[in-house]
Order: sequence, then C-alpha cells, then structure tokens
Amino acid sequence: MATTFKVKESPKSEQFLLKERKFSAHNYTPMPIVYHEAHGVEVTDVDGNIFLDFGASYGATNQGHSHPKIVEAVIEQSKTLALPARAFTHDLFGDFCELLCTKWGFDKVLPLNGGGEAIEFAIKLCRSWGYVTKHIAPNEAKVLMCANNYHGRHIGVTSGSTNPAARKNYGPFVPHVGPSYGEDKILRFNNLGDLKEAFELEGDKIAGVIIETVQGEGGINIPDPDYYDNVRKLCDEYKVLWVADEIQVGNFRTGKKIWAYENLSNSTPDVLVTAKSITGGLYPVSVVLSSAEIMDTIEPNSHGGTFTGSPLGCAATIAAVNVLYDEKMGDRADSLGPVMIGGLKELMSKYDMIKEVRGVGLLSAFDVDETKIGEGKTAWHVCMFLRAKGIACKMVRNGTVRWCPPLVITEEQIKFALECLEDCCKYLPIMDANEIPDVARFHFLNH
Repeated sequence: MATTFKVKESPKSEQFLLKERKFSAHNYTPMPIVYHEAHGVEVTDVDGNIFLDFGASYGATNQGHSHPKIVEAVIEQSKTLALPARAFTHDLFGDFCELLCTKWGFDKVLPLNGGGEAIEFAIKLCRSWGYVTKHIAPNEAKVLMCANNYHGRHIGVTSGSTNPAARKNYGPFVPHVGPSYGEDKILRFNNLGDLKEAFELEGDKIAGVIIETVQGEGGINIPDPDYYDNVRKLCDEYKVLWVADEIQVGNFRTGKKIWAYENLSNSTPDVLVTAKSITGGLYPVSVVLSSAEIMDTIEPNSHGGTFTGSPLGCAATIAAVNVLYDEKMGDRADSLGPVMIGGLKELMSKYDMIKEVRGVGLLSAFDVDETKIGEGKTAWHVCMFLRAKGIACKMVRNGTVRWCPPLVITEEQIKFALECLEDCCKYLPIMDANEIPDVARFHFLNH
C-alpha cells in the first residue's frame, strides 16, 4: 500500500484507557488518544506520538492549548487568591463584568462554570422574565429549543433534547422545555415556518427560544442567510426572548466577528450564552449576558455557585478575551476557514466517500458515506485512519466527522490534514479495517 502511517502503536495509551474503563463511569467513549502535553495545535500522547488537534477541546482551546499569556494569568492569580466564594467578592470581579459587558454590548453578566449550567440558567431567566415582564400565567411559561440540538447534559437541558440516547432512563423531564409545540409538532432548526406556527399557536405562553447559532453536535448545521434576522422579527412581534447559544461557535470560531450570529445575520439576541474558549481551556467559566431589564427579573440569592466568578476564573477570562482580540483570531478564522472548507469540498468532488461538507469559519464537518468504505467500516475507522496519520478528530452524530482546530492553526497544517484525508479517501475503501494501526487494539471503543 502506498500510504504510510505516523502512529504505529500505542501500548501505554491502552493501559490508561483500560484503567479508565475499569474505574470511570462510562459516560464518554473517547477516541484512543491519551493526551500528555499540548501546546498550540500540537498534542503529544503518553506514547510520545504527536498529533495535530482538529477538535480544539470542543472549541474550548480556540487560542491554542496552554496559551502562555492565559497560563501566566492563572498562575499569578493562584499565588494571591483563588476562591473567596460568592459570600464575599474580590478585586477582579468588577473588572471582569465591565470588560464582558462593554466589549460585547450588554448591560449585565452572570458567570457560571460550564456551558450546560449556563443554558440551565437561561431557561430560568426566560421563565422569570416571562412571568415578571410578559405576565405569563404561573407555571405556564414555555421555553422552546430546536430539534437536533445539543445544549448540554443537565436535566433541564436534556428535557429539550430530541436525541433518544441522551434521554434514555432519565425521565420524567422538565415540562414546557424543548422543541414540542401544538399537537405533537416539533420545532425544526432553520425552519421559520415552524417558528411562526409555534408563536401563532402558543405565543402568549412562550417566554424564550434557545437556539445554537450553528448546531454543533447535530452535525455542523448552518442556517439560511436570513434566518436570524427573521427570528429577531418574530421574537419582537410575539414578545419572546431570543437566546443565542454561542458556547461552542462563539469567540471568533465562525469568522471575522466574534459571535456566529454576527457573522450570519445583522441582528442581536436578547440573551447571549458562551463558555469554553472564554478562558482558552485553562479554567471552567461560562457566562450569560443580557439587558438590565431582563437580567433584573432574577432576584438576589436565587442562582449561582461556589466557584462562579472566582478570581482564577476572572483572571483566565480577562487574559483569554484579550488574546482573542490582540492576536486577531477572527482574521485567522476568516482567512483560513475557506482553505479548510474549500479543501474538503474539493475532496468531496473527487471521492464518493465524502457525501456532504458543511462549514463556516474554522468549523466544518464532512459526512461519510459508509457504504463506500467497505463492509464493517464506519466513520470511526475514518477517524482512526486520520489518527494514524497524526490528525486528532472525532465523529459527531450519524457518520459525520467534525474538524474544529484551534484558531492558531497554520495554512500548512490545514493542507497537511487535507492530504491525510485524501489518503484516507484513496486507501480506506480497499483496506481491511485491522490494517489501520491500533484498530484491533482499541476495538472496545468502537461503539
């Protein structure tokens, strides 16, 4: 065979993964790359293999792994004060709030830890505003989400999921949260007709609609150019809050402007939710931003957490946000995105293994036609082939492979990954699955 593999075997990785399998709850099925060290775009595993990271920790490391300015900020802050909890305050919290509000055009911010927590609060915020300002009858407020969404794994968020695997064994669910409306109707993403119908039928009870600006785990689904401008008009007409979930797709991931809704529309949501690369992956922070009129419907001591707004979180956020702007990450996404997406589309035109490509900025996905790569082989084998070539990436739903590299990636690194994928298109269909290095070793992860 004419192709060569960079990663041949990973015995230490196997030991670590088997230990995880024995002692860890089986809530994730990772690709078999056991990270040991990571800087920028490069990851070194416990076996000494080096990979280009095309996952960016689900978009958390937009600034690259262990960006030195963010690392320094966290180290220096940890030397003086790590956590007073919110029973008290500290000297960075006001600066943190001012920076995010003034930078992004909102009045008030509420900090949390993870993205799922932030969506849970957004549900509460919509309900509170719905009762206080819209005067929805008690316990009748609805919060809509779109089908095929992924907003997190908390019970309120899972209540709005249409993924059977996410819901199995976790009911009963929170009422009036999710894509259901009317008589067994489901709100589809990028479908204005559905949204208008939902508002016409139940607009008096709908407090908010939460939408991933670009659906991530659903397969990198990008809306029509006029979608969010029309969402804005409908929400204004029916007095409904539009909540933009920019947890994964914000912070310059999708182009020159920091938020995906800015790159895809001329409109602004009522509530913005973001997390992940807000700290460059150095500390778990999420935030919800909105107007004073909306945020002030939340009463003191009704939401928060011990670690929310901590000095370490504030220091990491301030440094990470400054890096995003100072190093012009939006320009990188804007200029390099077409290289990556254009390259994927060129491969699609040449090889029938790739049946569709979607993307915006430095976020893309390609759908694998599993009937074209040989019996018994799936998108997992595509990712394992790329892993053996030194590219770290993972599947999302239904045979889709996501590419989401750190924004510090170079054009040369993108072109190398495209060359590796072309080799995959050429050789995977004519190979036995076990010819791919480590496939036999890690077969227990293939589900």
